[in-house]
Amino acid sequence: MTNQLEGKVAVITGAGRGIGRAIAIGFAEQGAKVACAARTQTQIDETVGLIGAAGGDAIAVRCDVTDASAVKRLYTLTRARFGPVDIVIANAGGNFSRASVEESDIADWERTLRVNLLGVYYTCKYAIPDMKGQGGHIIVVGSGVGHRVVDDAHSAYGAAKAGAWMFVRALAAELRPDHICVNELIPGLVQTEITAAVNRSDDTAFGAEWFKQPEDVLPLALFLATQPLTGPTGQSFSLMRRDSQ
Repeated sequence: MTNQLEGKVAVITGAGRGIGRAIAIGFAEQGAKVACAARTQTQIDETVGLIGAAGGDAIAVRCDVTDASAVKRLYTLTRARFGPVDIVIANAGGNFSRASVEESDIADWERTLRVNLLGVYYTCKYAIPDMKGQGGHIIVVGSGVGHRVVDDAHSAYGAAKAGAWMFVRALAAELRPDHICVNELIPGLVQTEITAAVNRSDDTAFGAEWFKQPEDVLPLALFLATQPLTGPTGQSFSLMRRDSQ
């Protein structure tokens, strides 16, 4: 049986752990050559080591997605090693402000916006030149918090993810003539460092939600990355329960 991503080149941000690592390993198993990007070198080195041990091909590129020059370098290094990029998973993110607007720290609020919105913008922007000649898939890992208000402690994260969702739709419209599909993937609650503090039994918003492992997100990411270049674009695909969105 032919690997679904044979011959494809994928860039995955936030690939040092959690969802990003699971997708990087899964894509490599399906034949993709993977550039694993994150801020922590030891983590992406470990991801690449796991891929290599399984017979896959990957590189580790230290990259802070809030630094435009670092993201541009990520694509330069990927292109030099593997050739033009076919698939981008804009997964890097974080919630650094967990307070009401009144009590929020301005630096933390701004940092949350930079990572989750500007980071997505840079990650997508520098992929476009490669994809314009051949088409491709851009998948932005979003959040249900970007579609509805959960509580009074997620204003920065919600605003950033909502902005990223609008950005997906705007970019999809811009790139549709070039056969570049841009979609949002909402994983819902996944066991990661970000969700470690969630009390699933008491949380009224998330208590009934399917609490997933990072590997549970892979099938949807793989589905989106293998759709025809005339396929869905500007859409949001969710693993959350409908009544939790």
